[in-house]
Order: sequence, then C-alpha cells, then structure tokens
Amino acid sequence: MAASYALALHGGAGTIAAGGDETPYHAGLAAALECGEAVLARGGSALDAVVATVAALEDCPLFNAGRGAVFCADARHELDAGVMDGQTLAAGAVAGVRTVRNPVRAALQVMRDGRCVLLAGEAADRMARANGVEIVEPSYFSTPARLAQLREVQARHGQTAVLDHDAAEARHAPHRFGTVGAVARDRHGHLAAATSTGGMTNKMPGRVGDTPIVGAGVYANDASCAVSCTGTGEHFIRACLAHDVHARMVYARQELAVAADEALAQSLAPLGGLGGLVSVGREGRVAMPFNSRGMYRAWVHEGEAGRTGIFR
Repeated sequence: MAASYALALHGGAGTIAAGGDETPYHAGLAAALECGEAVLARGGSALDAVVATVAALEDCPLFNAGRGAVFCADARHELDAGVMDGQTLAAGAVAGVRTVRNPVRAALQVMRDGRCVLLAGEAADRMARANGVEIVEPSYFSTPARLAQLREVQARHGQTAVLDHDAAEARHAPHRFGTVGAVARDRHGHLAAATSTGGMTNKMPGRVGDTPIVGAGVYANDASCAVSCTGTGEHFIRACLAHDVHARMVYARQELAVAADEALAQSLAPLGGLGGLVSVGREGRVAMPFNSRGMYRAWVHEGEAGRTGIFR
C-alpha cells in the first residue's frame, strides 16, 4: 500500500447500550474522519491529520473529550491529551487543563516546544494561551446531561469514580464514551497518533489516566505502528499497552492485527482491563480490536469510502 494514506479513529469503548438511536454517533464519527482525511488527501502529514481528527471529536458534545467532557467530583472539568510523531518519536501531552478548547492542540504545542513531554495543570493552560491555542471559559465544556450524570453517579456510588462508558444504565447518558483518538499513515509513509479525554465521571481531582502517557494511551513509531487506546486507564498504564503493540511487532515480528489482539488478550485482560484501541501499521493496514461490548470507531484507506462502526 505504498504512497497511500490510512486513517482510523475511536470515540471510546465499553459497555455500550444497544437499541438507541445510533445515527448521531455515526454522523459524529464520520465528520471527524472527513476532517482528518481532508488533511491526508491534500498531502498533509499524519500528525496534522490526527490532530484535526481529534479536535473535531473534542468539538462534538457526544464524546467525552473537550465540549461534553465528564465532570470530576468537584463538578469541574480536567482534560488530558497526548500526541506522538512516528517519524521523529517526538511527543507532547497535557494533563488537567481547564480552559483549552482543544487539548490536543495544546499537546501539539508542548511537542513543538520540546522542553518537556508532559505539562500539567495551570502551566499547561498558560502555555497554550501563550502559543495562540484557543482559550474558553470552563463552562464551555459543560452540558446539562453531563452534570446530571455526575449527580446521578454521586447519588449511586458516593466517592467512586465511574468510567464514562461503564454506567450504561444511567438514564441521563445511555451511551458511554471514555476517550477519543486517531491514528494515521500519510502518503510519505509516516505515522502519528493522538488521544484526548475528559477522564472519569466523579473522579478525584488531579487523577490522570493513560491518555496523555506515551506508551500507555498513545504511541507512534514509523518502524512499526501508531496506536491510540481507550478503556480502563489504570490498566492501560500498567500494561504499557500502546507500546506493547509496537514491541510485539518489532521484537516478536508479529503482524499488526496479531500484535494488537494479543496485547489486549495477554497484557491487558489479565489485569482486569477492558477497552480497545485503533492502530495503523507502516504499510497502512488498520487493526481495531476491543474486548468490551463495543467501540465507536471509523476508518478509511485512500481510494475507498470511509466506514463507521459501534458493535462487532
């Protein structure tokens, strides 16, 4: 598949409720896919494509990233995002930002600045502002459904944090999403990955999951693959899951699909982890395994029509 592009994205994985109106979610996934594909179709980089894709998902209130993010226990939002460039292995991430409209763009600025990989809290908000990333009032991220979801979780579970996609019985948010992300291969053969999240409903303020951690929730290397993960973040961190897919390809010489499947089955599942990932290999093949009931996803190869999926 030389000189052709590929793009895949996810909008979260988990115990997704069946039987509702899936149309808006398919539309949101397709719109984000179109944003990223437009970059690749005009010869743009994989890095720019995944940032554009994830920014579109952050702007869609159906997903748990950016606008529509879940609330922490203190009824505020803390947003995390990470990006990685497979060509240079440069990476950037932010954690706990409160005023950046698109955290993935702040993560890109951290990567371009180069002084650190992960920047957190108010310092990340300040850096984003100083570099021209759009800033909004914290209320921008809030939606009535998410606030109702927080109150319901607090009433049912007290101080326990709940993964967004693992409380499917709650009437205020029958579909659950944990994270958004994208991976791409551009026409030059370079790979990139990006991941973004609003975290967990009712989580302890300051908690950071796998999303902004290189090798856990996001990883890209032109020698192997680009990976973006979604699921039970603490388990993905302990499994170093995104890097595990890369390692299986490089050291065990596994094909992408085998490496992705076995990483979930052999590294994540024994820890009790649930979720999935989207990945693209250096030849442009895509693998999107998950061990949860469903995963919101979309994918496209150059010259083919884009597709979306939720269940198996």
